[in-house]
Amino acid sequence: MKNISCPVLPHPAVTSSPPTTRRPPLAPFSIRRRPPLLPDTTQLYHLRRRYSSFSCSGQRPFLTHLKTGSGKTGAFALPILQALLEAPQAFFACVLSPTRELAIQIAEQFEALGSSIGVKSAVLVGGVDQVATPGRLVDHLSNTKGFSLRTIKYLVLDEADRLLNEDFEKSLDEILNAIPRERRTYLFSATMTKKVQKLQRACLRNPVKIEAASKYSTVDTLKQQFRFVPAKHKDCYLVYILIEKSGSTSMVFTRTCEATRLLALMLRNLGLRAIPISGQMTQAKRLGALNKFKAGECNILICTDVASRGLDIPSVDMVINYDIPTNSKDYIHRVGRTARAGRSGVAISLVNQYELEWYIQIEKLIGKKLPEFPAEEAEVLLLLERVTEAKRLSLMKIKETGGGKRRRGDDDEGDVEKSHTKNKRSSKRR
Repeated sequence: MKNISCPVLPHPAVTSSPPTTRRPPLAPFSIRRRPPLLPDTTQLYHLRRRYSSFSCSGQRPFLTHLKTGSGKTGAFALPILQALLEAPQAFFACVLSPTRELAIQIAEQFEALGSSIGVKSAVLVGGVDQVATPGRLVDHLSNTKGFSLRTIKYLVLDEADRLLNEDFEKSLDEILNAIPRERRTYLFSATMTKKVQKLQRACLRNPVKIEAASKYSTVDTLKQQFRFVPAKHKDCYLVYILIEKSGSTSMVFTRTCEATRLLALMLRNLGLRAIPISGQMTQAKRLGALNKFKAGECNILICTDVASRGLDIPSVDMVINYDIPTNSKDYIHRVGRTARAGRSGVAISLVNQYELEWYIQIEKLIGKKLPEFPAEEAEVLLLLERVTEAKRLSLMKIKETGGGKRRRGDDDEGDVEKSHTKNKRSSKRR
């Protein structure tokens, strides 16, 4: 069973001491009542105004379809925090998300938006020391003395289409059974699927539907391009684009965990500041890689689709699809990492002869033909010798450390860092 990650919001106004448990406590705390919350940004203000009429619509649930980068977290966090202030109680809201990183990000945004009332959140995820392992929320419900979701007033399913996959079905059913029927339910997704619609029968009665996007769409500030390339020269085109856009912050999406490591090593050997992130890395290393990318220590993040959902990384200028996604809906989530919150961004897809069918499905999904990224082939192939040598050294490094397949927890990031340090020393000697 995979992880269901969920920030759980204890109410700040409860002063009673937490129950004694065998697990780390999810403790409420005390504050003074403050004035109603105000959004920190103009965008969140307009979102709040846009959905305010629905927020006052009794107990009716929401089925919400918004474009990536349009402020979904603010759309559900602000009404919850406002209601929390008006009706104090413990364990007020539960937010479910499909990935650990997204759960941590949602918790951080709740605490940032609720800082004026001292709100705190507890993150239940797998793979970290703090609280949980896969299915741990269900485990807490069954085995932790004093832990209950019976007082929950709000349930949020973020990235609902992913949560409704078979991987999460059993745990989700148990969680829904543990939460009162008299609650507000929010379903948020950038892509609307049959599974999302199917859930209406399970837990949504007469839902309010909010669609601020066509079924599968991208934001207007996103410039999308493609480039047909021979498979044998795809690395050269990738390096060419990254050099041409050298001042940009970029996310490069691959299909496999092994490819993230190989590409990161290759780009480091060429003097580019790249770092990998994939599902084979430990949670601590994944968060470490994300933090380095956010802090600007590395401006190129090589990633699998583990980073395509919900993550709000400031100022990502460009997304490159090094491998075309086999599921065309994943394209929407990948390119949604740039052009967020009204900013502009670029998405470039490198399509080889074996990926043409998948690319055609993407164009059908988004309903438009994309322009071609301009590049002179002769100029690109000037990089061939350097790129080939950098890739050869990277493959040797991988072979020396035990081959392409990595066990979970092996130090991918450390290998990349060592490669970068060695490359810098070689440059100084020359």
